[in-house]
This record gives sequence, structure tokens and C-alpha cells, in this order.
Amino acid sequence: MTGLIEVKLTELNQLFNSMDPSPFHERDLDHDAEEFIVSWAQEHPKQHDLKLLVHLSKRPADVADAQKLVADSVAHYFEYRAKMALREFKLLMREGRAAFLIGLVFLAICQLTATLLTPSSGNWQTIAREGLTIIGWVAMWRPLEIYLYRWWPILARRRLYQRLSRMPVEVLCAA
Repeated sequence: MTGLIEVKLTELNQLFNSMDPSPFHERDLDHDAEEFIVSWAQEHPKQHDLKLLVHLSKRPADVADAQKLVADSVAHYFEYRAKMALREFKLLMREGRAAFLIGLVFLAICQLTATLLTPSSGNWQTIAREGLTIIGWVAMWRPLEIYLYRWWPILARRRLYQRLSRMPVEVLCAA
């Protein structure tokens, strides 16, 4: 089954970022157009193929050229976004490793210091020991957040961009 994404435009230039000077398939999609396409793609089940149908009110000079331009631009743009998502994932994993090492060293220092505080009848030593233990584990919060929660939405977004880069694109013009 195919998930259809339909975009209705007056002219083809509305699909592209007006600030992007690239004349051909390297052109960026307009932010609103990208957001619209991505949000509709997320509505379709992951196992469905996607197809983009662009309706144009104004007929371009060369419809075949417009078809190729849109198909190439959409594929190139979402391939680029998938590469950027992979790069973001790799940077996050690097940050996670650094945060993990820092947190682990800090936790070890806190635990070592806590064990050096001899248990006595004084409440301040007990409070200090417990505080050091808690602070040490709080230092592990960031790496745990990265490794448990932050990576999978990035990879899900990358898979979506890869799906969008492979989808067929059709341009329909008003008569």
C-alpha cells in the first residue's frame, strides 16, 4: 500500500527555499513545504511506501523538466537531511561517551570520598556521605539520558528522511 502526500501550489517556486541560490537539484525545499511533507509522511504507517503528488495551478514552461527537477530536488534534499541526522547521531554518541567518562570519574571520586568519611556519631558525616553518593549518581544523569532516550528519535528521523528520499514524485499541472 502507498501513502500519498499531496501538495497544492500555485507555481513550482513555492516548493523551494527562496533564499537558496542553487538553480538545480541541489535546491533546498521551503521550510513550510518540508514541514508539511514530513508531517504527512509521519501520519502514514512505516511499512507503507510513500508517494509525493505536487499539484500546480500555473503550468510551467516544460512539464517534463519540472517533473525531473522536483523529483531530483526532493530526493537530494531528503538524502542530505538523512546524512545530517546521521552526523547528529554520531556527534551525540561522542558527547555521550565524553559525558559517560566524566560522570564515571566524578562518581568514583564521590564514592571514594564518601568511604573516607568514617561513620561516627556525627550527623554531618552521614549527610555528607549520602550527599556525595547522590551527587555522584546525578553526574551520570546526562550520559544515561543520551544512551537511553536521546538517540532513537534521531535515528527514527533519519529513517523517515531516507524513506522520503526514495519516494516517487509526480507533478500534475492544471489544464
